[in-house]
Amino acid sequence: MIEHHSWTTHSTKASELAPEWFIVDAEGQTLGRLATRISKVLQGKHKASYTAHVDAGDFVVVVNAEKVVLTGRKLDQKKYHNYSGYKGGLRSVTARRQLEIHPERVLQAAVQGMVPGTRLGRVMLGKLKVYAGTTHPHVAQQPRPLPDHL
Repeated sequence: MIEHHSWTTHSTKASELAPEWFIVDAEGQTLGRLATRISKVLQGKHKASYTAHVDAGDFVVVVNAEKVVLTGRKLDQKKYHNYSGYKGGLRSVTARRQLEIHPERVLQAAVQGMVPGTRLGRVMLGKLKVYAGTTHPHVAQQPRPLPDHL
């Protein structure tokens, strides 16, 4: 006689998840390596309950964004572009200048390139909070330091 097994695959639902808050100090950390760790946490890939079509990620607060390190000659060669949509409306800024004016945008752009370019990716980016200085308004959420293994 053949036994019949009911094999089922569990798909995580958004209601089963409770997002955590992590804090990262960007001082002295390499931009790309830091952005990789952050995008992994935002997507929820550090959890065993990761499901691609569900926002399983956690919140990440980054402080000291102006002290992130770019290796090689990227400070002068890497450019950030903004196009207004009008003829002649392309604005290009070097990474050095961007770090002086809006240091949080450098890290946001790096992480944005690492999350999906879908509606779900935009939701994940909403869980990223980047601040140039050491202070942040998320003390009430009690963020804990992001472990090194993530």
